[in-house]
Amino acid sequence: MANVSFHVNGEVRSVELDTRTTLLDALREHLLLTGSKKGCDHGQCGACTVIVDGRRIYSCLTLAVMHEGSEITTIEGLGQPGDLHPMQAAFVRHDGYQCGYCTPGQICASVAMLEEIRAGMPSHVTADLNVAPQLTAEEIRERMSGNICRCGAYSNIIDAITEVAA
Repeated sequence: MANVSFHVNGEVRSVELDTRTTLLDALREHLLLTGSKKGCDHGQCGACTVIVDGRRIYSCLTLAVMHEGSEITTIEGLGQPGDLHPMQAAFVRHDGYQCGYCTPGQICASVAMLEEIRAGMPSHVTADLNVAPQLTAEEIRERMSGNICRCGAYSNIIDAITEVAA
């Protein structure tokens, strides 16, 4: 067992956990933040995506003890009903969800992905590594390829991301 403390959605949270507990299970089972979903539990679907220290990660693939002192943002920390994050509002406007299971991970990944582009981080499809990446549908598809939507709302998700980026 280990005592772990992190800043979750702007609040310091401390929990005693088995050292083998994933960040996803710590968030869902110990902190009762159930927005992040356990989809595949193998880092293949992206339903568990959260933002840790400004970077998007699959929370099912990392141990909670590895994030002592980290800043963690879950879907619950991005916005609230009546005060949605711009990405959440765009997903609603563009119907970027259907069943909604992947939506929290898609939104967290989208928010962090736009920050990656703003920071000039290239992707596998960035045409010129000497120039800041441009927000194109191809860039969005590549960068979001780790977040699976079984309902197939991809074009709507791209529309939502494009709107927020503008």
